[in-house]
Amino acid sequence: QEDSDPAVHESLSIENTLWASTVVASGTVIGVVIYTGKETRSVMNTSNPKNKVGLLDLELNQLTKALFLALVALSVVMVTLQGFVGPWYRNLFRFLLLFSYIIPISLRVNLDMGKAAYGWMIMKDDNIPGTVVRTSTIPEELGRLVYLLTDKTGTLTQNEMIFKRLHLGTVSYGTDTMDEIQSHIINSYSQVHSQNSGNSTSSTPSRKPQSSAPKVRKSVSSRIHEAVKAIALCHNVTPVYEFRAGVSGETEYAEVDQDFSDENRTYQASSPDEVALVQWTESVGLTLVNRDLTSMQLKTPGGHILTYYILQIFPFTSESKRMGIIVRDESSGEITFYMKGADVAMSSIVQYNDWLEEECGNMAREGLRTLVVAKKSLTEEQYQDFESRYNQAKLSIHDRNLKVAAVVESLEREMELLCLTGVEDQLQADVRPTLEMLRNAGIKIWMLTGDKLETATCIAKSSHLVSRNQDIHIFRPVATRGEAHLELNAFRRKHDCALVISGDSLEVCLKYYEHEFVELACQCPAIVCCRCSPTQKAHIVKLLQHHTGKRTCAIGDGGNDVSMIQAADCGIGIEGKEGKQASLAADFSITQFKHIGRLLMVHGRNSYKRSAALGQFVMHRGLIISTMQAVFSSVFYFASVPLYQGFLMVGYATIYTMFPVFSLVLDQDVKPEMALLYPELYKDLTKGRSLSFKTFLIWVLISIYQGGILMYGALLLFESEFVHVVAISFTALILTELLMVALTIRTWHWLMVVAEFLSLGCYVASLAFLNEYFGDFHLTGSHYLFSLFVSSDVAFITTVTFLWKVSAITVVSCLPLYILKYLKRKFSPPSYSKLTS
Repeated sequence: QEDSDPAVHESLSIENTLWASTVVASGTVIGVVIYTGKETRSVMNTSNPKNKVGLLDLELNQLTKALFLALVALSVVMVTLQGFVGPWYRNLFRFLLLFSYIIPISLRVNLDMGKAAYGWMIMKDDNIPGTVVRTSTIPEELGRLVYLLTDKTGTLTQNEMIFKRLHLGTVSYGTDTMDEIQSHIINSYSQVHSQNSGNSTSSTPSRKPQSSAPKVRKSVSSRIHEAVKAIALCHNVTPVYEFRAGVSGETEYAEVDQDFSDENRTYQASSPDEVALVQWTESVGLTLVNRDLTSMQLKTPGGHILTYYILQIFPFTSESKRMGIIVRDESSGEITFYMKGADVAMSSIVQYNDWLEEECGNMAREGLRTLVVAKKSLTEEQYQDFESRYNQAKLSIHDRNLKVAAVVESLEREMELLCLTGVEDQLQADVRPTLEMLRNAGIKIWMLTGDKLETATCIAKSSHLVSRNQDIHIFRPVATRGEAHLELNAFRRKHDCALVISGDSLEVCLKYYEHEFVELACQCPAIVCCRCSPTQKAHIVKLLQHHTGKRTCAIGDGGNDVSMIQAADCGIGIEGKEGKQASLAADFSITQFKHIGRLLMVHGRNSYKRSAALGQFVMHRGLIISTMQAVFSSVFYFASVPLYQGFLMVGYATIYTMFPVFSLVLDQDVKPEMALLYPELYKDLTKGRSLSFKTFLIWVLISIYQGGILMYGALLLFESEFVHVVAISFTALILTELLMVALTIRTWHWLMVVAEFLSLGCYVASLAFLNEYFGDFHLTGSHYLFSLFVSSDVAFITTVTFLWKVSAITVVSCLPLYILKYLKRKFSPPSYSKLTS
C-alpha cells in the first residue's frame, strides 16, 4: 500500500490458493508455495506400485513343484528297485539328471514368448485402436476377472456437460424449445434498450417491483430473463481469448478490436458444469465476454455490453454444496445476491414452493445433474451492514470458518427461486451394451465415484449398471456402530438388490462389520460407492481380493484412480480429459470404455485358454520323454544309462517340437464375433477349469500311456533290429508330439500347418544330416546307443519295415486319444463347441 493510505487488513482463505495445474486466466500472481513434494494431494493419494503376478503363473508354479516332487520320488524308486547297490547316491544323482526333463525348464520361456505375442495381438487389433499393453506379465488375467471396479466421470461418462433442461416451476424448456428462450431474451433486452434510449435513467423498469414482495405475478418473459441473467452471472467462469497467430508485430491495440470475437473465446472454470451453463447462456443470447477480479461484462443479443461489479463471491465447497455471488449493476446501481447449488442445500434457503423437490427427482431420474438458482435483491444499507460483519468475521483468528458461514447464512434466507437447471454428462459410446455384456459374462461391477449420491445413482440407472426392474437399496448415512448394524440388517433382508452407499458410511461399516459387509456386498449384482476418496477406492479393491480371493480389475481415467488401478490384479487406464496419469500407471491402456468388452471377452479369454494349453503341453512334452527313459531303465535292470544323447535331447525341445507347440498361442476355440455375442462363455473361465490339478493329472496319464507305448512298442516290434531302437522310438516320439499338437488345436491357422511341416522337415533332414556328420564316430560305454542312432544307415530308415513299424507305434499311442476326444465331444461337448457346430 501507499504510505498515505491506511493499512488494509485482509484474510487469506482457500480462495487465495492456486492448486497445481491452475490456469491463470488474467493478471499476475505473487505467492508462497505450500503443500509440495510428499504433501501434495496426488502424492498422498498414491500407493507404491506392486509387482503383479498372474493367477495362471501361480497355478503353474504349483504344478511345477508337484513335478519336482515326482522327479525326486521317481529317482528314489529307481534306486530302491536297483537295491541300493554300490554307490547308490551317485546313481540317485544320475537318475535325477536323467529324469530332469520332468521339470519343464522351457515352460517359462514359452509362456513369456506367448505373453509377448498376446500383447502384440492386442495392440494390433483394429477393433480396439490405440490400446497399449504396458505389462507383459499378466495378459491371462484378463480372462479370469470376477470383479470390475470402475470410476464414473470420464470413464463411463465423457466428462462433457451439455445443458438440457430449464425449469421455471410452471413451465419447462428442453433442448427442442431453447429457441423460445432465445426470442424472449431478445425481446426483453430490445425493450430495455429502447426504454433506456428514451430516458437514460435506469435499466428494466419492469423489474423494479421485485425488490419488494412480489405484488403481481410476473410474466414468463421476465422470469426467463431473470433466470438467464442469474445463470450468466452466478459462476466462477473466466472467458479466455486465444488470439489467432497474426502478424508478429501486432500491438495490444490490435487485440482490443478483436477482443470480444466469438470464435476466439473459450471458457475456463474448475468444473465442466459451470462451463456448460455459461455456454448455454451464450447460445440463448447473453454472452459472458470479460471477467476480472472485480467485474464481469455481459453482451446482450443487441451487442450492448452490460457491466456488473463483483462485490463478494462465496465459492462452492463440498460441505456447503452451493456457491453465491453479490453483484452491482453498473447502469442502475442495483445490488443482487445470486446463489446456485444442490437441491439438498437450496431447498431450505428458497421461499416455499411446491414443485422443486418433485422436479429435481424427475430430472435426476433422467440422468441430469441439477442446480437450483435463486436470488435476493439487497438495498445499499443491507449490503453495507453485511459487508462490515463479513469482513470482521474473515479477520477473526479463532473459528473463522464458522463465523464467516454464520454471516453468509444471515443473507441466505427467503431467497426468490428463479429456476432449476439440468445438465447432462453424456455417457460414453456403447457403455450400456458393454456393461450388459460384462454382466452376462458373470463379472460383478462396482462403481466407485467421488460424485454425489443422486448423480451416481442416476448414472448407474442410465448406464444400465443397475437394470430397470432392479431394486436399489440406498444405504442411509451411518456414523455409529449401532446405526451400521441396523442398516446392515435392513439390507440383509433384501434379495437381488443393488446397493448405493457413500464413502463415509462405508468407512463405518468396514470399521465394525468388515466381514459381514463384504459378504453381503459380494452377493449384490451391482454396487455404487459415491463420495469415495482415492485411498478408499484402493482399500475396497484390497478388501475384495482379501475376502473373496477372486481376481479384480480396476478401470479409471484420472490421477484419483491411480491407487485403485495399482492395487487391482489387473489395472486398465483410459486416456481421457483428465490427462494420462491413469493410462500410464495401468497395465493396459485403452481409449474408450467400450473397448474393455473386446479386451476381456476376446483377448483375455484367448490368452488364458492358450497359455493353459501351452503350459500343459510343455509339461506333457517333458513327461513323455521321462516316461520313456524310465521304461528303458527298467527294462535294462535299472541301469542309469541315458536313452537319448546330447543333440537329440536339445533338438527335441527346440527345433523338433518348438514351433508346433508354440503355435498353440494362435489357437482359438470360437471366433471373436462369437465370443462377443455369447459373453456367457467367459463365465466358464472364472472357474479355472482350463488348468487345474484334474486337467494336469489327465495330461500326466496321457504322458505315461504314450511314453510306455512308444518304448514298449519299439522294444517289441524291433527285437531283431534292437540296434535301431533309439532311431525308431525317437522318430515315433516326434511324430506323436506333432500329432498331439494337432489333436489339441481347436481352430487351424496356416502358421500352425507350416510349423508342423517345418518341424517334420527339420527332423527328416537331421536324420540324414546327423548320419553323414557322425558317421565315422565309434563311441563306447553309455554313448554306445547314441553311436547306433547316428550311424544307423539311411538305408534302414528308408525301408518299408521301419516306416510301417514306426507308424504302428505312433497310431497305437495316438489313436485311442483321438477316439476318446471324439466320444467326449459327442456326449459331453464343451460350451463353445455348441456354437462352432
